[in-house]
Amino acid sequence: MKTLVKTFAAAALIAVSTFAMAAEGPGSKSAKANVNLSTADFALEHYVAVTTEGKSAGVEHIFAADFSQKVQASNAQTHSRSALIKSLKKQKGEKLNCAVSTDIIEESADYMVAKVTLKFENFTKTDLVTLVREGNNWKVSSSVNAYK
Repeated sequence: MKTLVKTFAAAALIAVSTFAMAAEGPGSKSAKANVNLSTADFALEHYVAVTTEGKSAGVEHIFAADFSQKVQASNAQTHSRSALIKSLKKQKGEKLNCAVSTDIIEESADYMVAKVTLKFENFTKTDLVTLVREGNNWKVSSSVNAYK
């Protein structure tokens, strides 16, 4: 009888641990938080991956709390941090069909301005990205987009 109770207890423990692991899933918070933002170059690389390759891991961590995005077009628009994060999460897995180039315009110990150019078939999008050091991590503090 004791053996039977031990067997059921072991089976229950295995079932509970299996369900707990399945609930975490592949997109768990630990995977999202594991993004290296220790240098401006890593942060810029991750920003480009998030915006052009549909990578959503760590998207909440890449943007500064006071982030804003300005879109220069016929009707200028401004987007908040939360609106952009929501939009980028919806684009998870979607890769843009464009050629990407990045140029560092200015760089210091705590500040970087980069020009990210996305060349599509019929137009070009230019994104001026400002990154700042916040503690030990780099974050995108602003983005200004223009289209040609």
